Amino acid sequence: MALNDTDKRILYALEDGLPICPDPFTKISKLVGISEAKLLARLQKLLDDGTLKRMGLVVRHHALGYTANAMVVWNVADDQVVDIATRIAAEPFVTLCYQRPRRLPDWPYNLFSMIHGRQRADVIAQKVDMVERLGLDDIAHDILFSKRQFKQTGAKYCEALA
Repeated sequence: MALNDTDKRILYALEDGLPICPDPFTKISKLVGISEAKLLARLQKLLDDGTLKRMGLVVRHHALGYTANAMVVWNVADDQVVDIATRIAAEPFVTLCYQRPRRLPDWPYNLFSMIHGRQRADVIAQKVDMVERLGLDDIAHDILFSKRQFKQTGAKYCEALA
């Protein structure tokens, strides 16, 4: 779908996230030059037609004291990925869960799940508990801890509008 100028202005205004204030959509609608109702209707249309896949938030977990971050990588049989991913994603401590292609012969993993914890030992305990409770012990996996923190941002798609 081709975007009109209003949709482009909306997407550009949202690239840095919603403002932290009591009425973020009102503030964005004023930036874009349309009513809040029209902004919300346009956002719903962009979600419905697939232009926007989702709207979410980026939590600065380090600021909240969650300093241990690990990606658990799994080598799941292709016909079981949806079932296993659904179960893993339902865990309250799993913040991301997604499938990617394997990169054989060096990288056999096709499912990735992120766990955040206050301490490294907390993350390991959560992973061990999850594996036992969900019966995942026979699925090859590894736990990869972050060594450094990167700036988290949303996706950037729009060029600056003049």
